[in-house]
Amino acid sequence: MAKILVVAESRGDVLDRATLSAITMARQASTLLGGSFDILVIGGPGSASAADGLTCYGAEHVLLAEAPDLSVYLAEKFVGTVSRAARDYVLVVATVTDFGKDLLPRVAGCLDAAYAADCSAVISHNGELSFRRAVYAGNVLGIVTLGTPVRVATARQCEFEAAAPTEGEKSPICTLPTAGPVRAAAFIEVLAMENPGDVPHLPAKIRAAQCSAASHANSAHTQRVAKQRRGQLGEAKTIVSGGRALKEKFFEVLGPLANELDAAIGATRIACNAGYAPAELQVGQSGRIVAPRLYFAVGISGAIQHLAGMKGSKFIVAINKDPQAPIFEFADYGLVADLFKAVPEIVEHIRTHRASGAEIPLDPEDCKKRCRSWSSSFGSSLKRDMHGA
Repeated sequence: MAKILVVAESRGDVLDRATLSAITMARQASTLLGGSFDILVIGGPGSASAADGLTCYGAEHVLLAEAPDLSVYLAEKFVGTVSRAARDYVLVVATVTDFGKDLLPRVAGCLDAAYAADCSAVISHNGELSFRRAVYAGNVLGIVTLGTPVRVATARQCEFEAAAPTEGEKSPICTLPTAGPVRAAAFIEVLAMENPGDVPHLPAKIRAAQCSAASHANSAHTQRVAKQRRGQLGEAKTIVSGGRALKEKFFEVLGPLANELDAAIGATRIACNAGYAPAELQVGQSGRIVAPRLYFAVGISGAIQHLAGMKGSKFIVAINKDPQAPIFEFADYGLVADLFKAVPEIVEHIRTHRASGAEIPLDPEDCKKRCRSWSSSFGSSLKRDMHGA
């Protein structure tokens, strides 16, 4: 009987909801294959709580691999255990998150297995289990069939609904021994950067030293990224994204708007490469694929690589001072305005509205009305309503 393994993502004793999309993918694949699926929870002490929370989703077994050195995720520490467990399965799946995109390709490499990334559907094609995935920046949907004994795939969270608990008996939890790390596996911290001096073409030398997982988890960079993420992009109902036009004021401008809308913050690849936002916030073809109910594109021109990651959003509002920016071709509403003036005024408008005792609903029709109100409030041009409202 064909068996499928879901690699769960957790943070200590807290399960990441993105895992539920991978469970949905496994359920669909097991139906096509006529088999069952197991769920693997891997992490440090406390992971048993996350495993217990997964016993009501219809898995045949919930596997628990728990060890102190797995408390903080590092691919080289996780891949040995996952690869050893995955050898007995025909398909290994996880969700397209930073965790899934980092770990599963390494698992596929260790198993010499074929790999399908960013899958949007599981189908039967010519009698074989196959996967539908977007290619050419989302302009074409292709069907991929993997021919190795063990297959590895990742599920787009916005394409697979979160799995609901099932009725009946709970899945038994089985303890799985952990394997040692593959190759070098250590956290490092940068101590100093040494300028090469009068030789401008030589790169700067970096002095680094090994540090503990706890030191890494408490480092300034790690804490800064955690603070700036403001929620998982894949799970957010509202996302406020910015481009390089925001420069060093990226979080100064977007932060208040994200707070008022209870939104996650995203960024374009160029904004991330320039250091205005951490790479974990990147939305686009080489970043996260998202489909929230409301997507604010602030200072984003609309490059095809970025559009591939967010054009599935239910409602898109674009703010850009260039009336010819390509983003307006995809936006439901566009404000042609200086973002440094428009965004603070939108924030103030929301605060005034909320102070009157009203809430800010996320219904698309209400969003259209508010866009008209924002536009008239600071005299900017309302560029486009693609839906004719």
